[in-house]
Amino acid sequence: MIRLHLSDDLAAGAEITPAADQAHYLVHVMRAKAGDALLLFNGRDGEWRARLLAVDKRGCRLAVEAQTRPQAIGPDLELVVALVKRARLETIVEKAVELGCRRIRLATTRRTNADRARVERLQAIAVEAAEQTGRLDAPEVMAPETLDRLLDGWDGARRLMFCDEAGDDPQADWGGPDGRARPALEAMAGTADPGPWAVLIGPEGGFDPAERARLRALAFVTPVTLGPRILRADTAAIAALALWQAALGDWGRTKA
Repeated sequence: MIRLHLSDDLAAGAEITPAADQAHYLVHVMRAKAGDALLLFNGRDGEWRARLLAVDKRGCRLAVEAQTRPQAIGPDLELVVALVKRARLETIVEKAVELGCRRIRLATTRRTNADRARVERLQAIAVEAAEQTGRLDAPEVMAPETLDRLLDGWDGARRLMFCDEAGDDPQADWGGPDGRARPALEAMAGTADPGPWAVLIGPEGGFDPAERARLRALAFVTPVTLGPRILRADTAAIAALALWQAALGDWGRTKA
């Protein structure tokens, strides 16, 4: 069944006029007709069954009928990712939504190659992924900011999993029990209350030594390795988020 994310309040008996692009999607892409059922969600009111009331040249109207699922919220997990090439960044955003991220923060680092991001396009990808995966919310994609500025304003209550291909360097001073970053699952083992977390993925070429030094010095940072191979940014993001979900997330829960 078609699922549509919108900003309108949802309640039984409400009538909604979708935005022009959403009406085009329903009528011209999905070929929906008057009387067809669909599902609506807005991140606040849960999921609702609705019906296409009428179609005209100006768009279409929807009638909200009954709630199918109450609002539920997933784990408090964010992804912080340095800007990379457009196609890979779009993949990262899509998969981050599928893997349950609540928010996606874009960062620029000293070795960032990409100089800009189309945030509106990335937000649209996030919404589409939420519609397709059954989520009851659509994560926010935030405008890029420098890594230094992001760390300056960081809430220390949120743990930051720092993924870096230099993490298994035996000469690196990571401050761990053996002076090295630990494998991701090992680093998260035994955490009784996961609380809020974020995963940090660097750019092509990795982090600058000064960035590594600052990250290692921060009390809220947990440096981890993702295995013996150097991973591309999109692969690293998917792997790290999957490991976090397996260790601390909602993969062991029934579907909301």
